[in-house]
Amino acid sequence: MYNFKNDYAEGAHPRILDKLAETNFEQQLGYGEDNYSLEAKFILKEKIGCKGASVFFLTGGTQTNLIVVSALLRPHEAVISVSSGHIQANEAGAIEATGHRIITVEGENGKVTPSDIQQVLDTHTLRPHVVKPKLVYISNATELGTYYAKHELQSLANICRKNRLYLYMDGARLGNALTAKDSDTSFEDIAQLTDVFYIGGTKNGALLGEAVVFTIPQLAQDFDYILKQRGALLAKGRILGIQFLELFKDGLYFELAKMANDNASEIADAIRKLGYTFLTDAGTNQIFPILSTSIIESLSKKYAFYVWKKININQAAIRLITSWATEQHVVDAFISDLEKAHAGIEIY
Repeated sequence: MYNFKNDYAEGAHPRILDKLAETNFEQQLGYGEDNYSLEAKFILKEKIGCKGASVFFLTGGTQTNLIVVSALLRPHEAVISVSSGHIQANEAGAIEATGHRIITVEGENGKVTPSDIQQVLDTHTLRPHVVKPKLVYISNATELGTYYAKHELQSLANICRKNRLYLYMDGARLGNALTAKDSDTSFEDIAQLTDVFYIGGTKNGALLGEAVVFTIPQLAQDFDYILKQRGALLAKGRILGIQFLELFKDGLYFELAKMANDNASEIADAIRKLGYTFLTDAGTNQIFPILSTSIIESLSKKYAFYVWKKININQAAIRLITSWATEQHVVDAFISDLEKAHAGIEIY
């Protein structure tokens, strides 16, 4: 049974494990002041072209989202997110638990649009009786596998700056978004067009870890206090710093993300050749083919995946996610089994 349910089923890239073992008995300062964390932060600032940025390492995506959002907002302020956004659909109400409302919009293919934002602003004007929209949350890549083009981010940045809204990017799969085949967005673009974003390691070769980047240092003025208060400031911060240093010192991060994208693209091409369509035109390592229920049942004998959305009585969209560690023989086997199921041949 091969797991296509997520891209964090494996542990970590061997280079990370080797480096953790190699440095295990070194004595280093704690709480992110170790040499590895400091060097990793320096490299990240260089790569995004923003030497004045403030960088912090956290352990996971949900933790990162709830701490960043709650740190930026005052009690009466709210978040704008698409209904499929991770903070809305997959975090057990973590944002609301901090006292901040999430205002949901439909978006387009998992992406927030300027018209979505304007509609929220237009309907939240009865001060002080309604919450105040203050932060726009976006995921890149999105929960539907799509990604933002540069002009889309520019449009979002423009309306946010015009209305004094923060633009925050969840980058759990940022590597996949930036290495998508037709992506025209760079690391530098992300830093210029957002106020805060994070670089996901958990879903791209790290054991765990996300790197939060405040491109406006003033926003991070007391973030270290908040991390400590929330129990998110690791004593052994080197564990996170070493991982990000290995991922970014020579481009491994993007190599792994591109590999995951390429494997998903190969599977998607094979699905198209058989005449099937997709729920979204994703372009990253998440794909959502629409298959017959009989084929889904057949594939389920050998592969784990989510049935994402029922289309009709005979069809449903499934979600397949390839990871940084998905090997070519797995891709080949899945395509072969899909072809068999398509032809009515039983899979063993």
